[in-house]
Amino acid sequence: MATLYEGYTLCGVGPVQNSSNIGILGVEQGRDIDYVLVTDSSRSITGYKVSDQKPTGSWSVKQGQIISCPAVFNTQSQEYVVVTDDRVVRVWKEDDVNLEKGFKATVSADVLRVLAVTDSEPVVLFCCGAVRFLDSLLASPQQPIEDVLTEDEIIRWSSIIKADHQLVVLFSTEQRGEHCLYVQRFNPNTLVKHRFETEPGLSAPISFSATCRGSNIHLLYLYSNGSLYESVLPFRTSSTGVGVQALSCSLCLSLPLGEEKLMSGAAVVLDEAHVAVVGFPHPSAGACKDYLCIWNTHFQTLQASKEMAGRIYSQLWCYSGKLYVPHGKMLSVIPFDCQKSSLAAAMGKQKQTSPSAGSKSNSFVTSWTCNDITQTTEIKSRMSTRNNVKSALTVDQLIEHVKTSAVEDVQAEVGEFIRRTSQADLQLAAGRVALELVSRSQKDGNFYPQCAFLQLMETRYLCYSVCPGLLSLAIVKKDFHLCQIAFQIFSDIPEAVTCAYLKTILSTPDLEMEAVNLDKDSVIFMKELTQAHSRSDEEGGQLNGFCAPALESDASDTPSNKLQRDPLSLDMSCPVGLHKGALLNEVLHTAYSDRSLLPHLKDLTVPQVIVFLQYLRFLYFKYSHDAHKQIRALRTPSISQIIDWVCLLLDSHFTVLAVAPEAKRLVFDLHKFVRSQVKLYAELGKIEGSLQVLKNSKQSEDFGMYAIQVIELF
Repeated sequence: MATLYEGYTLCGVGPVQNSSNIGILGVEQGRDIDYVLVTDSSRSITGYKVSDQKPTGSWSVKQGQIISCPAVFNTQSQEYVVVTDDRVVRVWKEDDVNLEKGFKATVSADVLRVLAVTDSEPVVLFCCGAVRFLDSLLASPQQPIEDVLTEDEIIRWSSIIKADHQLVVLFSTEQRGEHCLYVQRFNPNTLVKHRFETEPGLSAPISFSATCRGSNIHLLYLYSNGSLYESVLPFRTSSTGVGVQALSCSLCLSLPLGEEKLMSGAAVVLDEAHVAVVGFPHPSAGACKDYLCIWNTHFQTLQASKEMAGRIYSQLWCYSGKLYVPHGKMLSVIPFDCQKSSLAAAMGKQKQTSPSAGSKSNSFVTSWTCNDITQTTEIKSRMSTRNNVKSALTVDQLIEHVKTSAVEDVQAEVGEFIRRTSQADLQLAAGRVALELVSRSQKDGNFYPQCAFLQLMETRYLCYSVCPGLLSLAIVKKDFHLCQIAFQIFSDIPEAVTCAYLKTILSTPDLEMEAVNLDKDSVIFMKELTQAHSRSDEEGGQLNGFCAPALESDASDTPSNKLQRDPLSLDMSCPVGLHKGALLNEVLHTAYSDRSLLPHLKDLTVPQVIVFLQYLRFLYFKYSHDAHKQIRALRTPSISQIIDWVCLLLDSHFTVLAVAPEAKRLVFDLHKFVRSQVKLYAELGKIEGSLQVLKNSKQSEDFGMYAIQVIELF
């Protein structure tokens, strides 16, 4: 079995700048499994921490320069590598503010790509088919590059594979309608050319994916007619590379196309039994819809699928259990899980947990020859028919009832429908029912089935993109309980909606908030946080740099009033009610893009910004004294989230806060907090050298019964 979990947007896809109509040049693995490097088709390279959905660094080339290939990360030297203007190889480090600060060298031939894998030196592939290791090329940039390919032979795809500390470079070429595969091995250095042998009449492959399993290379390539072929090559060979060898292949999957003819698509191998495909239609969906699908190649079954909105760019990458799919104006990250393949799981007979929202588990069989399997499919169909007969309502009948029935009747029918409907059908029906409920609620002010909305959300088959009007309706109705659940479940909430919800929270009186039914765990956390005493107060210690004497050493701050100079003595009571604080904590958890969020934050009024900053200051104070660690709770904002939101508010309202009299004391207090932290880190920096000496000191292994060791610290 396989599951596609709810995805999220990593970044936007900028306007296409090249003639090949590619939205993104490439997505490559970063410095660890939680980082990726995105090279767009314009002029920029951005590193992202995937779990936070935030950029960690961005670099751009100058106006008039062109990025020729995707940037890669060299794990051996901890440096980034990219090629600009076809022949300029650039190398830079994480802390370089722009590409011009790094090293660059001009080579003697056009570069196609730089290929990199973890713990190995990157390999440079030239357009002429020659390869060089990066270090040897940079040591002599103008060295002559031999022509491996003929004049009109063009490389269409390339990749690099590593196994047993050995590297193999693969690239396919096209020449007057003939397609070949080159396999470049190292140690010994051999180049073997293969000719693709497939059914007559097939055009060029539109996608390739290569993996190494055991001692063989498995190459999968996809054609526009939906045929997915596999060729197996030995990882090591004694061939001298003379002549062209035939590349045998086997058909491992036929994707159903119906009457459509596709010219684009992409496939990526996930494991030995599963492959992800994008750009091909769902077997049971309507026309003109693009899907991301996971197929089981052993049993020819569709295991999971997800509709992708917007234009598909025929690109797909897979790193560390996540699929990266550019579509429309965004690059989406979709986590997935593939379980061990079995016939029972492929047929949907194996017991399993419910998949996450936004994905569809399927048992669509494309071709079977076994009579037992055919009988099993027929039995499953008859059982499904009997289950539908016993259901109270079909989804179409339920939607008709929603249009006319009273609120109480609708909520009862929705609950009964959820209980009686199978999980696979409920995945498709939940969004339709929610859309109809929202539509009537917007037209009829007296109709608002809160219980029905909550029941649908509890199925985990809803997300913001499935029913965009639901969260907006709840904000208008000030249904904070539903909003809290939505912010806990939905991972794709737009920044504009987040700010609208934040504005509603801050503009609602605390007294009105206290009457709202919220998640008990979140309210208990706030109650205990406001009552918690910091350990520094009880033990007389100092934590995280909040040291009164350190601040008092600067006599130019304020008059000699300790209350004004000592952050610990400030009034640190919670500036908002418990329920409002619990709702604000959910907002702090929300994923966002800085660039998209900042313009919407400017819609907040000055009093709202001040209250929110006061609350963030309160959280920061409590967290700095580890008060939150004394409280057990499932969802608590992190210290980094608190600081990020403080920075966002200051960035979006800096001018107003600088001149507003009511904000002066707050900004001054925040300044003191920051300065105390800076002083702490300055003191730690003074002993960094001594700590490094202790860390690197080599202790003698022969201590005997007693030893005295003298370490000199400089």
